Amino acid sequence: MKCTFCGSDAIIDIRYNGTSLCREHFIAFFEKRVKREIREQVRLPERKGTIAVALSGGKDSSVTLFVLKKFLGNWKGLRLVAFTIDEGIAGYRPSGLESARKLCGQIGVEHVVKSFTDMVGKTLDSIVGIDPEGIPCSHCGPLRRQAMNDVALNYDADYVALGINLDDYAQSILMNVAKGDVQRMARLAPHQTRVEGMTPRIVPLRSVPEREVMTYAIVNEIPFDSSWCPYYARAHRNSFRDVIAMLEERSPGTRHAILNFLEGIKPALRESTGEFEPGKCRSCGRVSSGEYCSTCTDMARILEKAGQPVGPH
Repeated sequence: MKCTFCGSDAIIDIRYNGTSLCREHFIAFFEKRVKREIREQVRLPERKGTIAVALSGGKDSSVTLFVLKKFLGNWKGLRLVAFTIDEGIAGYRPSGLESARKLCGQIGVEHVVKSFTDMVGKTLDSIVGIDPEGIPCSHCGPLRRQAMNDVALNYDADYVALGINLDDYAQSILMNVAKGDVQRMARLAPHQTRVEGMTPRIVPLRSVPEREVMTYAIVNEIPFDSSWCPYYARAHRNSFRDVIAMLEERSPGTRHAILNFLEGIKPALRESTGEFEPGKCRSCGRVSSGEYCSTCTDMARILEKAGQPVGPH
């Protein structure tokens, strides 16, 4: 297999545009799209501010941190900080933490850790033990989102950067369509408006397929953890992952078409749903769309199952 542009040995074939690329041309192709996303998503007057990067240690978040450091690291007024959420998953999270620390040490980025234990006094493993029939992601998701926002607010960050690739993004769009969740669809990152108590999120890799993110990490020797969460098999998202993969195999470019579809209807979605005006959780005081936030509601159920005092609600 030869590079379409220079005839040297290719390292990857891109089915959706019919090209094969050598290392040099692949990196240029990859970075051109990421630079475009960063230009469109990051709006910092005078190039000053803070971007907090959610770094799990996996390939997507590690590449996200790497490219932000590469493209924005020379902005003298910009601060990059990486943070890892320690859910408390034995046999999985420790290796991710090790990879995250290694990368941050190599490129000179501050790294902090925030754990579920510090937040609610329980690890995800213990929560799943209390509710073995539940879906682990339903407990983990709200806690992770709350942890991300807590860290971002603590650093007075202008943005939180997430390692979401094109496959992930297309899956999220399809999931919201299947659920009929127009509100959540309208609020998908990247965010340009700011809501008090919440930090806007950016997704620099959202137009890059997962396979290309993996290839970029390998050719640039970016350290990352390749292990899988032991609760992954029970995630509802898996069904949508399979559907997207099947559609892309049959019709290359489907993932990009789904992304472009959302971009085309987003203005209408936002107009129909109006501005998001959340209140505050009566229990923890954090931003919430209801009387109680999803984390406090979920933890109340867990404490009740464990036979422990539930608290205010």
